Amino acid sequence: MVFKGLTVPVRIECNPETKQFEIFIETPSTASLLLKEVGAEKGSSEPSEKKIGNLTLEQIQNVVEGKREKFLDKTYKSAVKTVLGTALSVGLTVEGEDPRIIQKRIDNGEYDDKMKEE
Repeated sequence: MVFKGLTVPVRIECNPETKQFEIFIETPSTASLLLKEVGAEKGSSEPSEKKIGNLTLEQIQNVVEGKREKFLDKTYKSAVKTVLGTALSVGLTVEGEDPRIIQKRIDNGEYDDKMKEE
């Protein structure tokens, strides 16, 4: 995943005795990746009232793939639902709908053909 234009957390571990150090580049926040997908600089100040953009389910899945190793979710579907929750909190719609509606459709199995369980 390309992080160009995003703020990326960096962790540096140093050993003062040997003066050796390691640099670890972490993945950006889920919100940052969603904003990049929609082309926005920041989230809505009133996410329930003012929407800043619309994403496709495929774009949501791209974010899940980028963050997969950091998620604690046990299933792919639950990871998608987590990202949908973040989309809601930054003021995004998904497939033209409130992300909560998409979450319910996932629970009902409507997107099973688009979800790849691992």
